[in-house]
Amino acid sequence: MDKILRIDMGAEGGPRSTETPLGEYAGFGGRAMTSAIVSKEVPPLCHALSAENKLVISPGMLSGTIAAMSGRISVGCKSPLTGGIKEANAGGQPAQVLARLGYAAIVLEGKPKDGTLYKVFINKDGVKVAPDNSLKMLPNYDLIAKMKAEHGDKIACISIGPAGEMKMSAASIACTDMELRPTRHAGRGGVGAVMGSKGVKVIVLDDTGMKMRSPKDPEKFREANKKFVEGLRQHPVTGQGLPAYGTNVLTNILNEVGGYPTYNFKQGRFESAGKISGETQAELEVKRGGLATHGCHRGCVIQCSGVYHDKDGHYLTKQPEYETVWAHGGNCGICDIDAIAMLDFLDDNYGLDTIEMGATIGIAMEAGLAKFGDGEAAINLVKEVGKGSYLGRILGNGAAFTAKAFGVERAPVVKGQAMPAYDPRAVQGVGVTYATSPMGADHTAGYAVAQNVLKVGGDVNALKPEGQVELSRNLQIATAAIDSTGMCLFIAFAVLDQPDTFQALLDLLNSFYGLDLTADSVTELGKKVLSFERDFNSRAGFTVQQDRLPRYFKTELLPPHNVIFQVKDEDLDKVFNW
Repeated sequence: MDKILRIDMGAEGGPRSTETPLGEYAGFGGRAMTSAIVSKEVPPLCHALSAENKLVISPGMLSGTIAAMSGRISVGCKSPLTGGIKEANAGGQPAQVLARLGYAAIVLEGKPKDGTLYKVFINKDGVKVAPDNSLKMLPNYDLIAKMKAEHGDKIACISIGPAGEMKMSAASIACTDMELRPTRHAGRGGVGAVMGSKGVKVIVLDDTGMKMRSPKDPEKFREANKKFVEGLRQHPVTGQGLPAYGTNVLTNILNEVGGYPTYNFKQGRFESAGKISGETQAELEVKRGGLATHGCHRGCVIQCSGVYHDKDGHYLTKQPEYETVWAHGGNCGICDIDAIAMLDFLDDNYGLDTIEMGATIGIAMEAGLAKFGDGEAAINLVKEVGKGSYLGRILGNGAAFTAKAFGVERAPVVKGQAMPAYDPRAVQGVGVTYATSPMGADHTAGYAVAQNVLKVGGDVNALKPEGQVELSRNLQIATAAIDSTGMCLFIAFAVLDQPDTFQALLDLLNSFYGLDLTADSVTELGKKVLSFERDFNSRAGFTVQQDRLPRYFKTELLPPHNVIFQVKDEDLDKVFNW
């Protein structure tokens, strides 16, 4: 990964691609790369859908190697949803393939002067950017089937669905999995709309003829990888819970502790949670001939995904993740797992963030567009988005936009982005992350659920404000660093609890690059990334007033614990005091 591919989509005479050396971005990957480029090169006050914005796609520092769990990819830009900087993260195959092709980043710049849609093809021989208007408004599954027919099944694809083409602020970017299905999404912040504004429908990657990336010290690298895998398999979360029941193992856990947002964040428990839990879902998947345990990319040893079949035993979607099951399930009062799976398929097919769409439908239900618990109505609302009807365009622009359109006061958003599946009143540490992350409400930015609920890496009382600021600060720093390596964030469970596993991660980086990184080095990397992001947001006009939860989280008691969010504003302002 010794070069950056820049594609100027607005160049005279048509799109023009150039390869440039890493220069000042040397040593960066993943989120560090995307945030560095966006912070330095994108005018913070530009319109997110303008030619001035840039879409940066970057594999992690260890992507394209034999290192386990190293297949995450980062997508960065100015977000049309939040108005600030954005890094959205996805699994699937593209990170590994792009890294083996030698690219540390793809940067889409400018925008076409007309409505022409383009396909980008990259292999060992170079880059081809070709107009292809036959792809217009194709949903993701049809699009990838067409790419497979044209280029064979040894490819990986990065694509947008109709939502991205229509430049909706809830639009995601799809990455294909091992089966070449568009099931892994860089979902948050409307990154799909930015790709749509660049006129790029799909990026096809073919690494045929390319080898795995080689470490500086192969023997130490292999030994470190072996120890790293052993650590992941020994931990009860990464070695047992996630492989058995997927991320949806969290449904019963969060419901039990009263932190499961239900009926648009009105209560912390859902009476029908057992019907949509990970345990129930896994049993059904196996019964129908699907898979309860599956990886999203080669080299995954946690295997927290799965394959979901419909009632007739036919493939419908990948195993719906915890966030998706909550967003379209408990948050909307829906307890029909088949309806939730269909919503997951539709979101993937149209190219939509499942968290944003689930929160949006919850608001639409509160507005009276449908009744809570009506799965069929929810499906029809998402289909409106896919069609691009007037109603669909409102919903497709997310929870905050929909709340304004229908006069709903209670919109669970920060910086314009919908909250995920943890109520900040019952999981106060994640509330601090929601409020202060440069990304807007985002659980992955600093997953305090680990210590607040799962008691991994420590024990901080979820219902009290004490210790939450320090917890979120440390997790946001660590996460920014992990997102830069290309590692799946779920490694954090083992890394937090097992010093030997953390050391194995350091040894992987050191033996690959010939470095001498320490724990302090990881901390400094995380701080540097967050500084890039906060600097961009500051120049975009963000102040401490954007680092707040909606007021009703401080005034409305959340059953069953009847708690409010208690962390003071002056303490939120100390999160980044390091």
